[in-house]
Amino acid sequence: MTAEPHLPLPPELPLVDEPGGTSVDLRTQIIRFALSGGFSAIIDFGLYTLLLQVVGLPVAAAKSISFIAGTTTAYLINRRWTFQAAPSRARFLAVVVLYALTFAVQVGINQVLYHVLPDEWWRIWLAFIVAQGTATVINFVVQRLVIFKLR
Repeated sequence: MTAEPHLPLPPELPLVDEPGGTSVDLRTQIIRFALSGGFSAIIDFGLYTLLLQVVGLPVAAAKSISFIAGTTTAYLINRRWTFQAAPSRARFLAVVVLYALTFAVQVGINQVLYHVLPDEWWRIWLAFIVAQGTATVINFVVQRLVIFKLR
């Protein structure tokens, strides 16, 4: 009996989730969170300025759309890389609640500062950085202490 020849299997993408994030220490999580947050902030700010200055959307609309793009990117990176957590419905629902909260905080702070600060070249930057920084701290604390402890 002869074996039938077969084609080699295609290489698999590394899309399999790692088991829970307990093996990642706090220092590593902070570094990874900062890196993924920096990348996500570039997406957020880039889209924000594009929508605000090129497309001409109102401040709140531009920030809302960019926030959704940035936080979606951050969540996907953080779940897999920073906290190494498997997907779960409970975690997803908790993230939706957290992101609704940080959405309100970030868009609200950005909106207030944008309109209160003088119309200078740095106004967009400062409003974005303060709003982003506040939301980032809230996100890290809640994700580390609550969301990525859920099963």
